[in-house]
Amino acid sequence: MGLRGTALAVDAGNSKTDVALVAADGRLLGTARGGGFQPPVVGAGRAVDVLAPLVRSVLAGAGHPGPVDHLSAFLANADLPVEEAALTAEIAGRGWARTVSVRNDTFALLRAGLPDDGERVGVAVVCGAGINCAGVGRDGATARFPALGRLSGDWGGGAFLAEEAMWCAARAEDGRGAPTRLADVLPAHFGLRGMPDLIEAFHLRALPGHRRHELVPLLFSAAGAGDPVARALVARQAEEIVLLATVALKRLGLLGEAVPVVLGGGVLAARHPLLHDRVTRLLAERAPGAVPHVVTAPPVVGAALDTLDRAGAGAGAHGRLRAAWEAEAPPVPQSPTGSARSRT
Repeated sequence: MGLRGTALAVDAGNSKTDVALVAADGRLLGTARGGGFQPPVVGAGRAVDVLAPLVRSVLAGAGHPGPVDHLSAFLANADLPVEEAALTAEIAGRGWARTVSVRNDTFALLRAGLPDDGERVGVAVVCGAGINCAGVGRDGATARFPALGRLSGDWGGGAFLAEEAMWCAARAEDGRGAPTRLADVLPAHFGLRGMPDLIEAFHLRALPGHRRHELVPLLFSAAGAGDPVARALVARQAEEIVLLATVALKRLGLLGEAVPVVLGGGVLAARHPLLHDRVTRLLAERAPGAVPHVVTAPPVVGAALDTLDRAGAGAGAHGRLRAAWEAEAPPVPQSPTGSARSRT
């Protein structure tokens, strides 16, 4: 097929961005990885600038002059229709593709976890740094949430759990809260004597803020060891995950039907027994037909599959693409400008 019928697939998250060049027959022609995508922080234009070196490198690596036929972008922070419209216009203006589609990145996880043949109906819940949910019903109906944090009613995700762990440990230390192992294990992890030292280190940035993500495994470890405060946080997280899924299923008229519930993101992909078992048990109680499964493939696979869907590709193309990702085991090593691999 040469380079005819090609598309760019983009999955852009808060911490990393993946770009893939895909042929309509399912061949994976190249991939690239770069930094995070944060339009609320830097604006739509500068956020899309992150994509530019990745697109250039992946096209150059495959010897493609551009533009491609279509670009499917699944983007973090594309939470509202007005944000999707602004990002669509910004990406279309770069001239990388003849047509452009933009959706929230939760839909990429959903597509990665849905079958390639038959009806593509289901719900996805992502619990990574944040938490979100999206679903597709029959006749293309969708269900989604603003996912703007506590402002829009969200509870959970890794960043939130880290803050809750700190909050509970601080209150246990000074007597305002219930005793918890977290008051000892959190500062000990960083080689500090107690919670006052840990609070000071984060406040004065002796410890960079990004290291707060290290608190989440400690929270789950304490929960696994029986700490009641930590266990309560994990139970609440499971409740929120199931609540998102069941509300989306209800909106789509799928509650009780045998449809996939795709689970992904770092917190869920870790399959912590307390969280995973509670999620599956609550789903079985509240959505008896739901078929939960954890997807660990990178969401850019869903974006790439979406390009094949739009091209009307057959199941063979979808299977070829999935096999290519499994064989190559991306992601691509990160560099300041992105690095590319060519597959011809």
